[in-house]
Amino acid sequence: MANSYKPEWVPEGGGAEFASKVMNGVEDIQPKKANIVTVKASKLTKDDYVQGILEGDRMLLSRAITLIESNAPKHFGIAQEIVQAVLPYTGKAVRVGITGVPGAGKSSFIETLGSNLCSQGKKVAVLAVDPSSTVSKGSILGDKTRMENLSRQKSAFIRPSPSGGTLGGVTRKSRETILLCEAAGYDTILVETVGVGQGETTVRSMVDFFLLVTITGAGDELQGIKKGIIELADAILVNKADGNNTQRALATKTEYNQILHYLRPATEGWTTQAYTCSAHENTGINEIWAVIETFIDAMNSNGRLIERRRQQRWQWVQDMVWQHVQSYIEGNDGFQKGLQQMENKLLTEEITATMAAKSLIEIVEHELGKN
Repeated sequence: MANSYKPEWVPEGGGAEFASKVMNGVEDIQPKKANIVTVKASKLTKDDYVQGILEGDRMLLSRAITLIESNAPKHFGIAQEIVQAVLPYTGKAVRVGITGVPGAGKSSFIETLGSNLCSQGKKVAVLAVDPSSTVSKGSILGDKTRMENLSRQKSAFIRPSPSGGTLGGVTRKSRETILLCEAAGYDTILVETVGVGQGETTVRSMVDFFLLVTITGAGDELQGIKKGIIELADAILVNKADGNNTQRALATKTEYNQILHYLRPATEGWTTQAYTCSAHENTGINEIWAVIETFIDAMNSNGRLIERRRQQRWQWVQDMVWQHVQSYIEGNDGFQKGLQQMENKLLTEEITATMAAKSLIEIVEHELGKN
């Protein structure tokens, strides 16, 4: 039953028009507590992050990746603790690296492939890596805005990765991001290199299968593609094979296959071939994924996939050590002073290049010996 009462502000002599009705509450029922993390990011513990990642919490996954990408020393420790804790839950995903010439339609291809895989029940993580962006040290967000359909998929996770940083740079950060995504349950990792130059070898060193996406006109296109990049590829995909461009795409595929016949395969025991597709019309996409699955099955059966990942991990350690040594040397005042002196002497021909190098090596040895 409702109870009537008059608030204190009712004027003296006020009638029923000022009365309020208050319903009796329901007794003996406890409200359910929502399972929502309300702790600020700065208050989250390692266990909070690890639990959230393993449960597939996208927000905590993103926050953990941000810690890994941070250059702040205070974040390094907890970031490494998180990675160490999730290691037992990693390594089960298929890691695919994707590169290509500007205008080849890499992002369109990734969006179409990712959407197809999501519709098949897979969980897809897309990482856009730009090792060449050394000015701003930031990440490129364009790919995330272009992949509108894929970004709306609940089973997809898109993350641009910054290139700058301290220990390990893009190599460490991108590799550890892959590990976190695998621990979060993503079974397919697509790593796109959006830079040029060292980007191809960087991404090649962290994936199982490396795909080169190109377009029609192989003769002209090869002018802008280094032979070394083709030698890194486990498959070459000629995109935009649709409409009036279909026959040209098939001709380009044939030209690439002729070239590949004379090159050493990127992976022992696997023959690199060229294929065609149209990301726009969604043709040839499932076929190239079938090629990737065949590759993974073959490499698993002969043990080469495990060996490749072992080699990649050891190369990862060496890369981080050398990058750290290089950063230390470049930031050393004694070395910088000697560098300037040797440059002046070399330009005025007071010393040979060999002697200048020897002097700088001696400075490095001296500075390292002081620590």
